[in-house]
Amino acid sequence: MPVTYECQRCTACCRWPGPVRVTDVEVNQLAEFLGLPVEDFIQQHTQLTPDRRGLMLMEQASGACEFLAGNDCQVEPVKPQQCRDFPNGWNFPGWQAECRASIEKLHAF
Repeated sequence: MPVTYECQRCTACCRWPGPVRVTDVEVNQLAEFLGLPVEDFIQQHTQLTPDRRGLMLMEQASGACEFLAGNDCQVEPVKPQQCRDFPNGWNFPGWQAECRASIEKLHAF
């Protein structure tokens, strides 16, 4: 049985530098949530990924996601799938030293 982790919302993953890729659907959802036209959202909050094959969210100077404010995600209801999938669907080298996720307790019935 694979190990799964339960997020504790510590926001360590939001502070880790690296691309948060966004799909067209996610761009539309984020723009709508922020009350911006899609074109404005793209111009103000995204940049090309390093491989130039898509868009990623901008980062703060520290490398943290630009939508992280203190310990809160400003776009939580519509955050990208990549963010929702951490740490079970994706992670980064050394994530366990930074992340406070706990192993989910599976109950047998």
